Amino acid sequence: MSKHTGSKDRFTIPGSERQTVPGFSAVAPADPFEIVEITLTLKLRAPAPLDRRSRSAREIAVRPAPDRAAVQRQCSATSDCIERVRQFAAESNLQVLKAEAEKRSVVLSGTVRDMNAAFSTELRRFENAESWYRGRTGGLQIPGALRDDVESVLGLDNRPQAKTHFRRRGSSGARRANAAQSSFTPPQLAQLYRFPPGQNGAGQCIALIELGGGFKTSDLQSYFQSLGLTLPRVTDVTVDGTGNEPTGSVDGPDGEVVLDIEVAAAIAPAAKIVVYFAPNTDRGFLDAINAAAHDNSNKPNVISISWGGPESSWTQQAMQSFDSAFQVAGAMGISVCVASGDNGSSDGVGDGQDHVDFPASSPHVLACGGTRLQVSAARVTSESVWNDGSGGGATGGGFSSVFAVPDWQASVVPRNFRGVPDVAGDADPQSGYQIFVDGQQEVFGGTSAVAPLWAGLIARLNQALGKPLGFLNPLLYAESPGTLNDIVTGNNGSFSAAAGWDPCTGLGSPNGEKLLSALQS
Repeated sequence: MSKHTGSKDRFTIPGSERQTVPGFSAVAPADPFEIVEITLTLKLRAPAPLDRRSRSAREIAVRPAPDRAAVQRQCSATSDCIERVRQFAAESNLQVLKAEAEKRSVVLSGTVRDMNAAFSTELRRFENAESWYRGRTGGLQIPGALRDDVESVLGLDNRPQAKTHFRRRGSSGARRANAAQSSFTPPQLAQLYRFPPGQNGAGQCIALIELGGGFKTSDLQSYFQSLGLTLPRVTDVTVDGTGNEPTGSVDGPDGEVVLDIEVAAAIAPAAKIVVYFAPNTDRGFLDAINAAAHDNSNKPNVISISWGGPESSWTQQAMQSFDSAFQVAGAMGISVCVASGDNGSSDGVGDGQDHVDFPASSPHVLACGGTRLQVSAARVTSESVWNDGSGGGATGGGFSSVFAVPDWQASVVPRNFRGVPDVAGDADPQSGYQIFVDGQQEVFGGTSAVAPLWAGLIARLNQALGKPLGFLNPLLYAESPGTLNDIVTGNNGSFSAAAGWDPCTGLGSPNGEKLLSALQS
């Protein structure tokens, strides 16, 4: 018999504290009868079976592909754990909408009044001159009987959590005076970065996480016809009630969605592209990641994420739950590529300090920074850190204030905290990507483009190897000399490029043929 969860013993979830969004003020209590849906994320019983040591290409190439089903079983929540949450929900007048052991999540529904009582909080309406959100301040409490079960409670607060990481050439945030401009199609960049020409992503599935906006099939038809490519297989998945909903605004989330699709699919045109749409909240974001990782129908082996925000804008509980999800994804053989941000070493935080973007700072993702390319006669003549100066955008990078430096990075990172990014690629709008969105030809840059660029390369490598690379950070750090293009010029504000790893472009930009050769040698 499980312990009664209604005990007066209450426990504050570590890292659940929320602050008011700057510029917003609490104006009234939230409607007590409003129905709220939340996700309780449950703790991993043991670390995911993921090899975090630096590994040579040969060791990676000869190891067997992971058993996805076995990893899911090993990392699933126990029935006893879920039963304790069910009992808590019943005692709190909350309804269990869904319990998914493999995702370690339980979805609950109830009124604001009942949620306030269940988690010892007060949901309020916060406003500024332009918008509002339902939110809270302080921490969340649960019964002591759930202390060892619950990792996070997400969804009570529905503030927008993440931002896109693209820059459109010609927009106010992507101008540079007197700059020589060029642009490339994704296949041209694949040639410049020497992606293996014999692979097209056949048999692979790339998942894209999107937090708003949408795509039009007519745009994709026009774009891929212009490239001389067959229209890729693109499927959209609705998460938490949010689906493919184009806004018609190039500078809005449509730009992000279409950039991600067109880059990934043009690099790996035979791969299946699955777009997971979710609300732009911490709950929606995590639910989309879990939906992709545990999609046993499409079975993505690469996830690309081009959304994020400064670590300081997240709760510790949310970051821990995301990191746990990425650990499990890696153990299942899924590579996760994440944009490192477009606001330089400050990550757009105006406190005069250095910040890095999350989820790029998770030690279980491949953080993707940005460069600027100069090309002549179809060859790269120089590559430097992307930094357009004040207001123009620059690659994110620096050191986490949350995550310790992982073993595979410890020999090259000069601090005791996770260094960002791991790798890089073309991101400057002045050497940007030609795309077609909302009926318009555009040139986009930003680290948003680098994540799907690397995702497309990984899909090609997976095809060539006949199995997924999965969590490849330890491999890249072991094999980076000679397999990546080291970037040694430029800065992103506080940090400068240098030989080897640096907090601007990581280990460097890809040389796909050399990386594949190392894996096949």
